[in-house]
Amino acid sequence: MHILILGAAGMIGRKLVDRLVSDGRLGDQAVTQLTLADVIAAPSPAGFAGTVDSRAVDLSSDHVAADLVAGRPDVIFHLAAIVSGEAEADLETGYRVNLDGTRSLFDAIRLQGAESGWRPRVVFSSSNAVFGGPLPGVIGDDYVVTPQTSYGTQKLIGELLLADYSRRHIFDGIGLRLPTICVRPGKPNRAASSFFSGIIREPLAGQEAILPVADTVRHWMTSPRSAIGFLLHAATLDLARVGERPNLTMPGLSVTVAEQIEALRRIAGDRTVALIRREPDPVIERIVGGWAQAFEAGQARALGFTAETRFDDIIQAHIDDELGGHIG
Repeated sequence: MHILILGAAGMIGRKLVDRLVSDGRLGDQAVTQLTLADVIAAPSPAGFAGTVDSRAVDLSSDHVAADLVAGRPDVIFHLAAIVSGEAEADLETGYRVNLDGTRSLFDAIRLQGAESGWRPRVVFSSSNAVFGGPLPGVIGDDYVVTPQTSYGTQKLIGELLLADYSRRHIFDGIGLRLPTICVRPGKPNRAASSFFSGIIREPLAGQEAILPVADTVRHWMTSPRSAIGFLLHAATLDLARVGERPNLTMPGLSVTVAEQIEALRRIAGDRTVALIRREPDPVIERIVGGWAQAFEAGQARALGFTAETRFDDIIQAHIDDELGGHIG
């Protein structure tokens, strides 16, 4: 099986590569070839016996998408995007990367398939930012999407394109509205949601963390481990079970900032929690204030997607996967 991963150098992309290499398979097929694409070259995975082609490319540039799909991969994971805060601050770049890049990919698949009959599985990484207020406390699967950020708008347009191209049998697409991923390893990024991870990750590393919103802010989250599980499940799922609406809200955990902090206290103690410094940021407060707090995600759960049910488990997953299973 040949797998193409766009956004392969990002956190989720790297973890997806590692998992595919570790498993050696996707579903019942052996993974024999990986094409890894990002604006910086993704490292070649250690221990992989198959072929790896790692490319430093911009998906929105001319001819890049056509070159990437020329090898007709069986599965395409489209994770490439700039994050919410950056997309809001830079309108032109946000639309070029998040919309034009996606359209270029989908059209490259269309043109390649028209010549050869090739029809890959496409797993598109969307976001709960497609929802905009005023919102109910818990959002059902049939709630109308009305994004209130440029990032959410870009992701929603990608969802609509995915649904239309799938309807026309250009590819077999499934879109995953991912919760905020917490705890993200590495350094903070420009996502407006970055602090949700920062207030856990930095204190566990003995560093100060900035909290820009009130403790009462509630949000929908899951771990990187669960996010990888979503992607792999989507790549092998019988899409006949999904039906005519291929964009799904993924399960997660609805938790307040205060509940995050108390979970951290239970696991790491008061001295760790004391490293969190409150510094309100009106811009972040405005962006996050328009986000959804909880979802039913009933359709995704019925299709076999699963996530954590306690924030303690999300913290422990970070400790196990990134800190060698221990802190301090």
